[in-house]
Amino acid sequence: MAEKKESSEKLPFEAAIDQAGFGLYSYILTSLTGVAIISFVCIVYASTIIIPTSACELKTTVSQQGLLAAGPVVGSMLGGILWGYLADTRGRRKMLLVALTGGIIFNLVASISVNWVMLMIFQFIASLFASGLYSMSMSLLSESVPMAKRNLVVLLVSSIFLLSQGIMAVLAIPIIPLTFSYDLEALGIQWNSWRTLLVVYSFPSIITAIWLLFMKESPKFVNVKGDEYGAMEILRAIHRVNHLRSKEELQVKGLLQEANAQGASGGSPKDQIVPLFKHPLLKFTMIMTTLFVFQQVGAFLVWLPTIADKFVRIVQTGENSDLSMCGIIGMESPPSDNPVPCALNETSLLMVLGVAAIQSIFNIIISILLGVTGRRNMVLVVTALCGVSGILVNLVPNAIGSAVLFVVLVLGVVVVGLYTTIIVALFPTHLRALAIALPMTFGRIGTFASIQILNLMLANTCEAGFYLFSSLFAASAIVASFLPDDRRLARTPPPEVQPHSSTYGEEQKNQ
Repeated sequence: MAEKKESSEKLPFEAAIDQAGFGLYSYILTSLTGVAIISFVCIVYASTIIIPTSACELKTTVSQQGLLAAGPVVGSMLGGILWGYLADTRGRRKMLLVALTGGIIFNLVASISVNWVMLMIFQFIASLFASGLYSMSMSLLSESVPMAKRNLVVLLVSSIFLLSQGIMAVLAIPIIPLTFSYDLEALGIQWNSWRTLLVVYSFPSIITAIWLLFMKESPKFVNVKGDEYGAMEILRAIHRVNHLRSKEELQVKGLLQEANAQGASGGSPKDQIVPLFKHPLLKFTMIMTTLFVFQQVGAFLVWLPTIADKFVRIVQTGENSDLSMCGIIGMESPPSDNPVPCALNETSLLMVLGVAAIQSIFNIIISILLGVTGRRNMVLVVTALCGVSGILVNLVPNAIGSAVLFVVLVLGVVVVGLYTTIIVALFPTHLRALAIALPMTFGRIGTFASIQILNLMLANTCEAGFYLFSSLFAASAIVASFLPDDRRLARTPPPEVQPHSSTYGEEQKNQ
């Protein structure tokens, strides 16, 4: 009886969300977040498939293709901080619905582009809306499940993120080879397979938007905003769905207001951004931003379908097996009997799926090992291993061996999930979405430049491109070593400590 009475008193949010439990609602929200991540990838990275397949109709040059690839990256770069601020002040769920709606509309309009400039502009605008889907959905998920399961679900969804490019390839396999072409006289275009694929890439966003209408706002955000009653109602709803077979109500009387929650109720942009650049958060903001900037494996992933296509077309001939990756990339592709001249080779699309599957499996493996190594130490290992593999790619005079090292290099993208979980642990609720969005935005600025640089380097000084970006990624291990060891932090209660509190400062002194 005494224990039940104690549980009915006002509790800190983390204790209350533990009472709400982990069950059906948590599984549904995790699945929804996974689909939201797929929506993000299908809009922001659709150009990786669309660029080579639209080249014949739009007659794009190499430089124009580079701009087409960079357009969505610029959109996601400019929109990231804006959506982070809006999510931290207006709510995760509400802003997700706005972002999804805009992404759907402009991605559909992009499918009727009359030239490459129109395609670039509308994919840019669609990505501007979609840029916040990752950070906002991750924030919503991490704040709606118990602390004990938080790292698990975030890393699980990160695995889906890694698999998303493969899912894009799977959607493309039955559509891109289609030879139909319908004349749309009013627009002066031909409706064909790549335009159809662009429409299909809007479906995950449509599904996510409808699904999200039936879900709740982040209870932690609502509580930090000062609406204790609203947060309790959400927690009760989560508890009911998580415990469908039990008639017992949530045994929590109320929620204790978190310290240092000022600014959470809709502060100015200055109130949201300035704390990230003041002690004690400045150090973590700078480290995480640097790590995202150094993580330029994404530039290789943008060109992965094109690289895979060239690799497959040459390897299938059985010749030139003694070439390195850059040797294969630099060779002229043999003639293809494909009835759709700009269609990607189906085997190359399956290869993209295979790489994505390997990335996802690798992410699951390191997730299992995190309890032993900790997030920071895993970042040290992954960045060093993958960076060194990238440096060695062109030092192996064998097509298969070089390709294996290239795959190890692109496995490095898994650190994005690790970086996200580190940010979730280090930054307070009312700054969290912005804390995720800000480093990602600077990372996307780097990716924008990297796509253009790598596009030129692969054509002219391919080996130097691998050395440059691989060395930069390997250097991330040095930067990450300045983060606190999260295994030590995990032993110090409470599990979620406000960075402005004196307790947090004492933890840092003890590192």
